[in-house]
Amino acid sequence: MRPVFFSRRDDGMWIEKRIKMRIVNLALQGGGALGALTWGILDRLLQESWLAVDGISGSSAGAMNAVALAAGWARDGRDGARAQLESFWTAVGKASYAVPLSHPRRADDLPSSSRFLLGLTRFFSPYQLNPLDINPLRRIIEGTIDFELVRRSPVRLFVGATRVRTGTLRVFGNAALTAEHLLASACLPAISRAVVIDGEAYWDGGYAGNPAIYPLLDGGSAKDIVVVLLLPRERPGAPTRAEGIRARVAEIHLNATFLREMHAIATAQQVARRGWLRGPLERRIAGARFHLIETEDLVNRFAAEKAMDTSLPFLIRLRDEGRERAADWLRQQGPAIGRRSSIDLPALFGDSEERGVEACAPSL
Repeated sequence: MRPVFFSRRDDGMWIEKRIKMRIVNLALQGGGALGALTWGILDRLLQESWLAVDGISGSSAGAMNAVALAAGWARDGRDGARAQLESFWTAVGKASYAVPLSHPRRADDLPSSSRFLLGLTRFFSPYQLNPLDINPLRRIIEGTIDFELVRRSPVRLFVGATRVRTGTLRVFGNAALTAEHLLASACLPAISRAVVIDGEAYWDGGYAGNPAIYPLLDGGSAKDIVVVLLLPRERPGAPTRAEGIRARVAEIHLNATFLREMHAIATAQQVARRGWLRGPLERRIAGARFHLIETEDLVNRFAAEKAMDTSLPFLIRLRDEGRERAADWLRQQGPAIGRRSSIDLPALFGDSEERGVEACAPSL
């Protein structure tokens, strides 16, 4: 039976409507503790009974959210997914030690003890500062995520990590995933030692794909891809202080591969829709519908907060902001799911010469 909702007519009467089930893929950016914004977005989306998830691609905090959702879904559907996300982030918030989920946006936002430790990372490697390779995030993952559920989940997972040796992206699927793969996806080299899996050393997946989009174009039942962004696509002006310059360089670095991939997809869609190339992959790219949930204004609002603040009250605040953002997005863009893209890829991700080129979205 199709999900039901009620709407009020102009005369004040309530009428019943039925919504066709829509299946989407999700692409979740990493962003450290700001991943709690994505928690809130997912929590709100999961309340929509007409919306189902086929696959999720994520790196770093995006991977944490993806795996928690998939494990919970395998246990008890959408309610289980919401409960699992809450369990993971609550465990992060209740930890009695700092959880290295991200670099701070501003060193001045940190307590003096944390600023001192962060300053040491500029002169000493984690191999010197942390010879026992103690990672508090490992205990949280192992204590909250059941990887047997992850492996049999109907939600397809694509967790990204960066090969230290080549700088290329490695994507891990459900069958391979363990706590070590998640730690690899979130490994910041200035804070944590590289995670070694089958003899290969890995760093944060955000360096090579934040998140990777191409796995979501290869098979599966969903043509709609909802991208959740935590990093701003642009900032006004240029920073002049050392901390601001370092923060902006980090943002550009972590956004670069995603922007290049989206530019390539936008170009490929234009080419494919003109009928020049019509192989199986081209048809999938041409038929893909893209949607974007941005949090740039929220991230900027929290710039004065401690970006490494993983206290539970702060994470709950982020979750609530994410829920509100998802609710707004559902009202404005939700009707486009299953019908058309709600964004203009060339305008958002094309070169400056291509901006303004009218998108050739298929009419359905």
